Amino acid sequence: MNDGSIGLLRQKLGEIADVNSAIALLQWDQETYMPPKGANARGQQLATLSALSHRLLTAPELGILLEQLRQRSTGLDPDDAILVSETQYDVKRSTKLPESFVHEFAEEQSKAFQVWVEARAQSDFRKFQPNLERMVELLRRKADLLGYEGSPYNALLEEFERGMTAEQLRPLFAELAEQQSGLVKQITNAHRALDTNWLNQEWAPAAQWELSLRVLREMGYDLEAGRQDKSVHPFTTSFDKYDVRITTRISSKDLFSGLMGSIHEGGHALYDQGFLDKDRRGTLASAPSLGVHESQSRMWENLVGRSLPFWKRCLPALNELFPSQFERVTAEAVYAAVNRVQPSLIRVEADECTYNLHIILRFEIEVALIEGTLKVSEIPDAWNAKVKAYLGLDVPNDAQGCLQDIHWSHGAMGYFPTYALGNLYAAQLFEKILEEIPDLWSRVEAGDFAALLAWLRRRVHVYGRRKTANEIICEATGQPPSAAPFLRYLAKKYGALYSL
Repeated sequence: MNDGSIGLLRQKLGEIADVNSAIALLQWDQETYMPPKGANARGQQLATLSALSHRLLTAPELGILLEQLRQRSTGLDPDDAILVSETQYDVKRSTKLPESFVHEFAEEQSKAFQVWVEARAQSDFRKFQPNLERMVELLRRKADLLGYEGSPYNALLEEFERGMTAEQLRPLFAELAEQQSGLVKQITNAHRALDTNWLNQEWAPAAQWELSLRVLREMGYDLEAGRQDKSVHPFTTSFDKYDVRITTRISSKDLFSGLMGSIHEGGHALYDQGFLDKDRRGTLASAPSLGVHESQSRMWENLVGRSLPFWKRCLPALNELFPSQFERVTAEAVYAAVNRVQPSLIRVEADECTYNLHIILRFEIEVALIEGTLKVSEIPDAWNAKVKAYLGLDVPNDAQGCLQDIHWSHGAMGYFPTYALGNLYAAQLFEKILEEIPDLWSRVEAGDFAALLAWLRRRVHVYGRRKTANEIICEATGQPPSAAPFLRYLAKKYGALYSL
C-alpha cells in the first residue's frame, strides 16, 4: 500500500515538474530568442501554465495523499519520508496563494521583464516605474497571504533562503560592510596599483566564446546535457538534470565579463547536473536554499576562477585565441588584473572585496520597499545615495544604477541576500576542500577539476533537499555557517596582492 501511494505521489509530482519545466522553457526563450512582439502572448502562456502548476500542487487529493503518507511515515523509506515532508511544506506554502493571484503575478512578471529590457536600454527608470510599483504591490500582497513574523520581507526571503530572516541578516551584513569597507580602505591607502593597462584593447567576441566553452568543459559541465547562449543578464535554467542551460553576455571591451559569467553560471549548472537520477521530476531535485546554490557558482567563479593556478592553466589558450595580445602578458599579470580591487557601479563585474556591498544596498532597498518606508519613485535617489555611501561612486545613469539587475522585473525580492550568503558558504566549504584535497592547486593548474567536482557532488549536490543549508555546511565543514572563513580568505588573498 505504501509503495503504491508513494508511486502515486511521484507520478503527481512528475506531472507538476513537467509543467514547471514547460514554464522554465518559455522563460528561457523569452530571455534568449523570443521576438519582442511575442511578449504579450508569452505573458498569457506563462500565466496559464503557472496557474495550472499551482492548481496541481494545491489539489485536495494531493493534500489528502500526503497526509495519509505522513501518518504512516515511520514505515516509509527515509528518502520517501523526506519527500513527503518537503512536498507538504511546498503545498502548505502554495495553498496560501489563490490561483487567481498566481495567474496575475505570472502575467505581471512577463510584462515587467519586457519593459525592464526597454527601460534598461534607454536608461530610463520612469519607464519601468509603473511596472515595478505594480510588482511591489503584488509582493506585499504575497507576503500578507503567506504570513510572517517580524518584517513582511521575511515571507519573501523564505522562498529563497528558508529559515533566514531580515532580523538575522541586518547584523551579519553590518559586520560584512564594516570589515569589507575597512579592507577596501586599506587597499586604497596602500597606493599599490596593479597593472591593467594591457586590458584596454578590443577582445574578439568569438574567441571569448570559445574560451568560455573550453573552460566549461574542463569544469565538468556536460554540454550534451546543457548548452550556453547569450542573454541580457546571465542566468541558469534547469528543466531536468539532463537539460541544464546557461547564458552569458560578451563585451569586446571586457575580456573577463563573459568568461566569469560563464564560470559562475557553470557552477550553478554543475549543481543541477549533480542531483540523483532517482530524484528527477520530484521535490528533492533542487537546492535547500539559493545561498547553497550560489555557494557553488561563487566558488567556481571566485575561489577557482580568480586563482593564480587557474590563469596559469588558461594562459596557453589565451595566447592561442588572442594572437599577439598576450605575447608580453604573464599569468601573474592576468591574476592581478582579474583581482583588481576597484569600486564599480555594476554588481556582476564587482571585485570580491566590494561585491557584498552591492548586495547590502539592494537588501536595504528591498526591505524598505516591502515594509513601505520607501516609495518606488524614490528608488533612483536612494540607490544613488547608497552607492555613494558604500562605494564612493556617483551613478551617471539608471542603466548603470537601479536598472542594472533583472531580478525585480521577475518579482524576485528576497533573492539578493543569497548572493552574499553564497560567498560565505563557498569560502567555508573551500577551506575544508583545501584541507581534504591538499594538491588541489596543482590539479587546477593542470586543468584537472575532477577531484573538486567529485567532492562537491559527494558533500553538497547529491543531497538535493534532503538536508537544510545549515546541515550541509555543518556536516561538510564541522562548523555552523560563519562569515569568518570568507573574511580570512579576503584578508589573506588581498593582503598578498596589495602587500598589506
